Amino acid sequence: MNLRPLGRSSLSVAPLAFGGNVFGWSVDEQRSFELLDAFVDAGFNLIDTADVYSAWVPGNRGGESETIIGKWLKRSGKRDKVVIATKVAKWAEHPGLSPININQAVEGSLQRLQTDYIDLYQAHEDDATVPLHETLGAFGKLIEQGKVRLIGASNYGADRFGEALKVSAEHGLPRYETLQPEYNLVTRKGYEKELEPLVIAENIGVINYYALASGFLTGKYRNEDDLAKSAARGGSVRKYLHAQGLGVLAALDTVAKTHNATPAQVALAWLIARPSVTAPIASATSIPQLKELFGAVELQLGKEEIALLDKASA
Repeated sequence: MNLRPLGRSSLSVAPLAFGGNVFGWSVDEQRSFELLDAFVDAGFNLIDTADVYSAWVPGNRGGESETIIGKWLKRSGKRDKVVIATKVAKWAEHPGLSPININQAVEGSLQRLQTDYIDLYQAHEDDATVPLHETLGAFGKLIEQGKVRLIGASNYGADRFGEALKVSAEHGLPRYETLQPEYNLVTRKGYEKELEPLVIAENIGVINYYALASGFLTGKYRNEDDLAKSAARGGSVRKYLHAQGLGVLAALDTVAKTHNATPAQVALAWLIARPSVTAPIASATSIPQLKELFGAVELQLGKEEIALLDKASA
């Protein structure tokens, strides 16, 4: 497995991350353990979650994903084989990025994850009400205390992310080594126009979410009738059922056929081949689904195939 560095840090990850939002939502604890074991045993190591996962599920309150991962870490003994990434700011119980909230939230995450440290602690969204130097200072103290190894940000615009990097340099504070934006074959412009030039110039690790556009890029959803196939995902992919989205699926079909692959594998391979991307985040709810995702790492797309996908998704 060829590992890739997370920004300028000493941590390296395999080129595909597991999205832990499904734990405690669309997969139960036992299935979660099976998926995590299979993921790590195949040589992958980056597991992404958040304190808020999965508060949106009826009967949940948040913290379920971290709790399941923590139980798995204790049972499996594989803590030294994984890079655990979690986030703070979006959970109603610990909202925002004030130093007080960060300090309280991290203790809860550490307890649920049953670990002494978090490899990558991320600001889940920007909080303009708190000065950047205060947020970064709070993260810096957690690094000094050994509770966090490095920090990252998610859902930041280019201006604010660039400002955060500047504040880190000016105040001698730890910088965000990673960025987690929405990026996939049907959602390209925002990242490529504004964020991509910045992350390349600053050597930032990118672990993009919605890598498969909520499942649309698997090819499972091609018309309105298909939306009924998944109560959890169907509604999220309706917005892609337009001429461009269907054109992307057609291009994925063409490339997939050439490689005897699946549309999902091609969509992920396109991301993995993008120079600015470190590891796209994808989720699976079954072992066969997970093994399908693994195939993306071995899939080498040719220049003409990448150009075809670029044109269809432009």
